Amino acid sequence: MFLKKAIELGASDFHITTNSPPVYRILGEVKRLPYQSLTIDITKALISEIIPEQHREGFLRNGHIDFAYEIQGVGRFRTNVFRSHNGIDASFRVIPNRIPTLEELNLPQTLSRITQYHQGIVLITGPTGHGKTTTMSSLINMINATRPHHIITIEQPVEYLFVSEKAVVNQREVGIHTRSFSNALRAALREDPDIIVVSEMRDLETISLALTAAETGHLVFGTMMTSNAIKTIDRIIDAFPADQQPQIRTSFSDALKCIISQRLIPRIDAKGRVPAVELLINTIPVANLIREGKTFQIGSMMITGKSAGMIRLDDSLAMLVKNKVISQDSAFQYSQDIQVLKQLIGQ
Repeated sequence: MFLKKAIELGASDFHITTNSPPVYRILGEVKRLPYQSLTIDITKALISEIIPEQHREGFLRNGHIDFAYEIQGVGRFRTNVFRSHNGIDASFRVIPNRIPTLEELNLPQTLSRITQYHQGIVLITGPTGHGKTTTMSSLINMINATRPHHIITIEQPVEYLFVSEKAVVNQREVGIHTRSFSNALRAALREDPDIIVVSEMRDLETISLALTAAETGHLVFGTMMTSNAIKTIDRIIDAFPADQQPQIRTSFSDALKCIISQRLIPRIDAKGRVPAVELLINTIPVANLIREGKTFQIGSMMITGKSAGMIRLDDSLAMLVKNKVISQDSAFQYSQDIQVLKQLIGQ
């Protein structure tokens, strides 16, 4: 009942919290349903009945677990169950039944050129809940529809479900089909992939193996929870020991294709949220700055790189303000440099 209500309300997330009414995130804001508080016994009963059998041992051992929960005819939900000081709580992310297109997501059509890459690494970044997985899935589905390739996804959990079209798509879930991202990446290199999708690059071993895959002729897509392109590059480099970082700068500068960083901003008309996008394309000058450890200069490079298709987040925000899609206040909230944004919108 609660999950069906999430779909009806157009919520992006739903939370079951002990001693609280059900909570929904709608247009980025948390709202409580006018319903009685859920006692510890009720939350335990509600949540326990949906934990898949294969995840129960992991939950007892670790105190939290991720899985996908599906209600036929209603939808799929990325689910995280966790112990808290009050009892057992859960968060659900609504996964649309159909993979949306770039146009439906209001993303720049220039992103479609990413689907033409044949090797290297593409990173989609941003805070949690700002559409990274959806953007990546949209790009992968474009490749699925147009290129006769073998695509392997490594996810935790599997979210969007792909139906093989021109491509062959194999989806693997960490914790069910494989022990870890790194374990699956090692295996993937022996499974004849053209494209490897890593739903989250969060540790040194996964980052290292993804970089190796990109260097050896594969196209790798991955997501990271970083706030912009420059911080993403620094996060990748800093993940390695200091004595390896000069070599990694060179390797990464050669393998990187582009970094997409996005935010979902509430629309003025209250009809959902719209993405503001930063796009860094790895041109020769950008690669040189990465190799030389001068990532702080990349922002200036993005200003002069507009002809190559680069987009600064503040440029994207300014365009949305000028087109009266989002408010100035919302734009300022997500701006990388408020003074730059004010100039762009004519203040």
